[in-house]
Amino acid sequence: MAPTTNAVVAVAGWRKSSHSGDEGACVEVAVVPGTVAVRDSKDPHGPLLTFPPSAWTAFAQAPPTR
Repeated sequence: MAPTTNAVVAVAGWRKSSHSGDEGACVEVAVVPGTVAVRDSKDPHGPLLTFPPSAWTAFAQAPPTR
């Protein structure tokens, strides 16, 4: 039996954004099979967003907006 997405995300290697500051506004990202998960580091057990890897790559490579 394959583990559920929730079980995989629970043990994922979460990384904090390099753009996170000391004020606590932090985003964490984890790559799990076939998915990129994003969550608020202040609420690690709260909701998260999941994206196909191609969508996350397009987002991460997009130029910043002002």
